[in-house]
Amino acid sequence: MGSVFEIADFSAPELDVYARLSERELLRFDEPLSGLFIAESPKVIERALDAGYEPVSLLMEKKHVAGEAKDIVARCDVPVYVSTLDVLTRLVGFQLTRGVLCAMRRREEPSMEAVCAHARRVAVLEDVQNPTNVGAIFRSAAALGMDAVLLTAACADPLYRRAVRVSMGNVFLLPWTHVGADWSAHLRALGFQTAAMALRDDSFSLGDPALPRPEKLAVVLGTEGDGLAPRTIADCDFTVRIPMSHGVDSLNVAAASAVAFWELGKR
Repeated sequence: MGSVFEIADFSAPELDVYARLSERELLRFDEPLSGLFIAESPKVIERALDAGYEPVSLLMEKKHVAGEAKDIVARCDVPVYVSTLDVLTRLVGFQLTRGVLCAMRRREEPSMEAVCAHARRVAVLEDVQNPTNVGAIFRSAAALGMDAVLLTAACADPLYRRAVRVSMGNVFLLPWTHVGADWSAHLRALGFQTAAMALRDDSFSLGDPALPRPEKLAVVLGTEGDGLAPRTIADCDFTVRIPMSHGVDSLNVAAASAVAFWELGKR
């Protein structure tokens, strides 16, 4: 257990990571190392600790030291900064979820080969830029049969505070990494077939008995609005669409991911 410090000076540099550094600045906080991220709420922090992420400090309501965050405080030999909820809300600019934040060190991302080594179902996110969508997709992926997640460079950061929070910490349950432009060739070399999720006439309807069920499958989802790039669809082994009713043209990518993972995640 680390030492507990009651906040008396809002300008203390130790609080910069919570109150004054942007997500981009957190990424560069300890260059040339991997940077920091913020985990919020006891359950999310516990999942990050279980996944081996290293805590730097904790910020919480004073009552949680011996309450909801008791086990977390006992596990972390780092400074614990405390105050009342109203003071913390003024400090960080929003009301904390269950009154607990943890600054943690990022880790070097693994290779695609390492992430996919034991996977049979993989989600690929192409340029999904909204962190809420990324977090929701990770939550669905963990719950509905995906073994790993691959993200292109333009995707929102899975360790962005909102993405972590929306995922309920499931970004720490699945292996993931960012991939280069040649990701499809790498997946093919690893024995995966690829299914592009797109609303096209020349596609399999989700649930169609003729829909291919390969041993190793990557489910490919595209950016908000435009969906997958035409070249990505052309490079995939087959295309899958979710049937729509009442003239609805499409689902939000996070909602579509849950539907697709439920059906295509079946072994």
